[in-house]
Amino acid sequence: MKERFEMVAKTFQGLEDVLAEELRGLGAENVEPGRRMVSFEGDLEMLYKANLCCRTALRILKPIYKFTARNTDELYEHAKEFDWGSLMSVGSTFSIDTVAFSDEFTHSRFVTYRVKDAIVDWFKDRYGDDKRPGVRLQDADVMINVHISGEDVTLSLDSSGESLHKRGYRVAQTEAPINEVLAAGIILRSGWRGDCPLVDPMCGSGTFLIEAALIAANINPGVYRKHFSFENWKDFDHELFDRLYNDDSNERNFDFKIYGADISPKAVEIAERNIKSAGVGRMIELQTKPLSAWTEAPANGVMVTNPPYGERISSEDMDGLYALIGQKLKNVFKGYHAWIIAAKNEYISQIGLAPSVKLPILNGSIECELREYIIFEGDYKSFRREGGRLRELEEKKTEKKAARRSGKPSFKGRDGKFDRRDKFDRDRDRKFDRKFDRERRPYRKFDDDENGTGEEKRRFRDGRSGEERNFADKRRERREFKAKPPRNKLEERYRPGSRNTAPFNGEGRKATTADFRPGRPGAGKHFPSKVEHNEFERPVSENPLAARRSEEALKLITGKQPTLPGMRPRRRKNDGGEEA
Repeated sequence: MKERFEMVAKTFQGLEDVLAEELRGLGAENVEPGRRMVSFEGDLEMLYKANLCCRTALRILKPIYKFTARNTDELYEHAKEFDWGSLMSVGSTFSIDTVAFSDEFTHSRFVTYRVKDAIVDWFKDRYGDDKRPGVRLQDADVMINVHISGEDVTLSLDSSGESLHKRGYRVAQTEAPINEVLAAGIILRSGWRGDCPLVDPMCGSGTFLIEAALIAANINPGVYRKHFSFENWKDFDHELFDRLYNDDSNERNFDFKIYGADISPKAVEIAERNIKSAGVGRMIELQTKPLSAWTEAPANGVMVTNPPYGERISSEDMDGLYALIGQKLKNVFKGYHAWIIAAKNEYISQIGLAPSVKLPILNGSIECELREYIIFEGDYKSFRREGGRLRELEEKKTEKKAARRSGKPSFKGRDGKFDRRDKFDRDRDRKFDRKFDRERRPYRKFDDDENGTGEEKRRFRDGRSGEERNFADKRRERREFKAKPPRNKLEERYRPGSRNTAPFNGEGRKATTADFRPGRPGAGKHFPSKVEHNEFERPVSENPLAARRSEEALKLITGKQPTLPGMRPRRRKNDGGEEA
């Protein structure tokens, strides 16, 4: 029975799912995507196939020893306990690569030295002080990977050697070419498998063109490499590897063409050399052509391109370049799915189109974004009626609907977990749900009401039926309305435009209603000497009768009891007690 063991495939951020799908297609078991890696299980044949066939893997690791260490002394002691003689001999060479995410192990080079000391001392203790394997930084016989997360330490064998992005077909390159693994991952992410034309109008050294040709013809990317690190292992199966390496039974014909162009004649020349080295020239058409010269394109194709970011490679007018990309997408590449990788800066917004997919991705040390633009004719409703969709928008809508039904958060991060952005999305959804609940209050059905009619009744949050609420509303309407008194009665009474005005006093100044208040000392005899000035008051006639009728004011003028509208006149009695 073949021995099965755990393996880890390293990749770029954003390509974990693509690599996991590749490994499942090769027959790997227990495939689990992680952060910039995918763990899986298989035998020795699976190890060889992963190195030969995976287009989005950077290297394949085989864990050999796991332990816990709280400091460098424990790291040394545990590393020395492993049987290093099973992997190498005294005359072998080895190298160590360390990746540490730990508060204790903060210096990766020091970790490398301690593990190296443990390996050397293991051989010295058994074969003498002068018997030990050598350390070699390049092309070592055995390459060891040390991974530390907190206190958890994993020692692995690197089965790949050089990074798998170094396919072996590149003989020349332009400035800042895109990584082969990243290029293949973008093409696979687009869903293109050679079933339509593919175009790269800014091809540079031709990496997208060559990787697309390998995908279309299903040629293994590892066939160009001259060496893998696992070929130096003691258990290397030469016959098994030769059989896998020479197996071309899965290759297929490509019925379309891949089109590439670049404004630089030098870049086109370099691309031609690389295409010839890869042996895929029959599938690719290449020409020197600026983007502005594109007036037509093959129908219903896919565009994949990597325009300048304005950092390592720049253009005289970066805004104009990205605006030109958007213009050509709308006018030339109709019916296309365009995938563009660009840095997260202000230039990409100049394209002027709404992307259907936005994925964060790293191109070396540059934070980039991979965007898909679906170029369709007419309006969006017509596009949807014909069966098209903007995949990320539709997926989010579907995911939100399902999340509302289940009561779970709706947005996931790249690793399947919920990041800080999810809190904003969940809070926004809760606000929407509360608004939705207010607009459409829930109700329940009753089989029979008190009259036995079986009609539906609404039961609201306060437990009252619709009839009860209607009765309460009508009762509220019948209540006497009591206006809230103004904060300043004087300002309200003598506001601009009001018919209520204040009379003048004898000295030419305006008086207030307080001067005529019944019961005030001296009211009706004279005006007070000090009256507060009100900016809302205005000059009126000096005739007191022109002011608002006041019983006290009229008595002052006529000396008689006034008769006001709506008031019965009173008869005065004479001295004899009879009415006059």
